[in-house]
Amino acid sequence: MATAALIREEPQAASDTFHAQFRQDVLAGLSQARKAIPARWFYDHRGSELFEQITVLPEYYPTRTEVSILAEHCGEIARAVGPGRVVVEFGAGSATKTPLLLDCIAPAGYVPIDISGDFLRESCAPLVARYPDLPIHPVEADFGEPARLPAALSLQPRLGFFPGSTIGNMEPAAATDLLRTMRATLGAGSLLLIGMDRIKDEAVLTAAYDDAQGVTAEFNLNLAHRINRELDGSIPVEALQHRAVWNEARARIEMHLEARRDIAFEVAGRSFALERGETIHTENSHKYDERSGTTLLLAGGWEPRHTWMDADRRFMVILAQAIGDDQTA
Repeated sequence: MATAALIREEPQAASDTFHAQFRQDVLAGLSQARKAIPARWFYDHRGSELFEQITVLPEYYPTRTEVSILAEHCGEIARAVGPGRVVVEFGAGSATKTPLLLDCIAPAGYVPIDISGDFLRESCAPLVARYPDLPIHPVEADFGEPARLPAALSLQPRLGFFPGSTIGNMEPAAATDLLRTMRATLGAGSLLLIGMDRIKDEAVLTAAYDDAQGVTAEFNLNLAHRINRELDGSIPVEALQHRAVWNEARARIEMHLEARRDIAFEVAGRSFALERGETIHTENSHKYDERSGTTLLLAGGWEPRHTWMDADRRFMVILAQAIGDDQTA
């Protein structure tokens, strides 16, 4: 393997392209009767930092539960995956779970993809130190679009890694599209290791998204700060409050920014208003059971092969194979 581990690729989308997409999504979302902004725009540098704080909160069980699953079942995962795969992590963030997987499966390379380029490169530094002989190719891109992977790793089979139940942030149709996009990015012979949060008691779920320290509230409100900073916004952030509610019919937690009073503001030169009690819908976190998780993966072009869960069955990690491939996981 190459001894120079960190290989810097040219960003696949320039910052001005991301800015244009951000502007378009925000303006479109605020123009709807029911205002909503895609959750992917939470993750500027500050948002990414706040999310890492959320993952260690006592109420937020998904991260530590998924980590325990990966650690406990490392041997089984390694046998199911096999050695020599390039790990492609979608939405890598701080890559805190990545060492568990890299230590486990003897990979041929690591490609973290994330929309927050600065945060992505910072998170790669400890991995470079830990794995000096592993080629590491950070790619700044929106993983919701097909990505061009580094040519140097084009011949090795690939393992997609999508931990954290991030798939739950999307409506089922969008989640299906994303899984198909991942299939296109990874190519033939690929596998996908994905985390999904399970349906459970409402009190446990709402506490995980409305912690006592208020970190999740700050994370949610940071989106308004980002709009003000990057899109010449004038949102009175102090007039907004964080709300997290369980939607039983759709099996999801919803996060909203709710107006404490009537407000008017501008974004990118356009005028908007919220009445007291009106909200901007900022995130969904869909929860699954085994049947609904399997249905989603199949619709997205992936056939589940193995499922691992914690003892309390709060979370599941699924290894799936691209449908249509002859390879057996």
